[in-house]
Amino acid sequence: MRKFLLLSSLMFMVFAAQAQELNATVTIDAEQTGQPNQQVFRTLQQQLTEFVTNTKWTNKTFKNQERIDCNFTLILTEYNGDSFLGSLQIQASRPVFNSTYDTPIYNYNDKQLGFTYKEFQPLNFNINTFDSNLISAIAFHVYTILGLDADTFQLNGGAEYFETVKQIVNTAAGSNSVGWKASDGTQSRYRYNDALISNVYSEFHDAMYQYHLQGLDLMSEDQKQAKENMIAAIGKLKNINDRRPNSYLIRTFFDTKSDEIQAVFSGGPSVNITTLLENLTRMAPTKRETWSNIKF
Repeated sequence: MRKFLLLSSLMFMVFAAQAQELNATVTIDAEQTGQPNQQVFRTLQQQLTEFVTNTKWTNKTFKNQERIDCNFTLILTEYNGDSFLGSLQIQASRPVFNSTYDTPIYNYNDKQLGFTYKEFQPLNFNINTFDSNLISAIAFHVYTILGLDADTFQLNGGAEYFETVKQIVNTAAGSNSVGWKASDGTQSRYRYNDALISNVYSEFHDAMYQYHLQGLDLMSEDQKQAKENMIAAIGKLKNINDRRPNSYLIRTFFDTKSDEIQAVFSGGPSVNITTLLENLTRMAPTKRETWSNIKF
């Protein structure tokens, strides 16, 4: 009994499990609601974990080592009856070939996520219907993760997943929930997916492929060539930035990759980083301190 009370008093709860495509961890932090020990948070935590990890998101078979590591952290700020408000932080990574290093591929803060939920209600996803803003948002990010991961292994490998995300966006756009429409600001789910499927940003997919498969995955064989390929990949992002300065897609990329870029180009065989630093500073000026730490 004492052990049960101790467990039930935890401020936030974490469950992890394996899914067909994902090694997912789902966390709920309800501290800001002022009611962090409510049973409903534990129930939602468990149901979301089961939903993310047990849903078969694709018709493909993923081997254990191919499953994508990802974390979903739901930070709740308001709770009133069946209504919830908060933000969802999503991170995902995949292993680098012949190493113990996992490279981050997605780091997204989904703000102002409001939804309704009754304890124990079934959590189901149907791409053709909008039943829950939370479930649609989770599905949006799952398929985006699958797409970005596929992009790192095959040129334009994620296209089919990004189109699936577009279907989710179109279905949810008829709701009153924020984030699904063009009018919902420049940092929304709609804007992110729109960039991923737009020809204006087509070099982004080239860059993801070159940066990862021809860059990081080549490190165990030829570090200098790998770094040169990564520099070229970042140069392709600069082409996008010239057309669409300060785009949400590019900002999200550098939110994900800035620390990694700094680490890669601060060690190993020397390469010319003059153009790289110019491009990084132009595309991600808010990361200037990180770029200044790239030293040889």
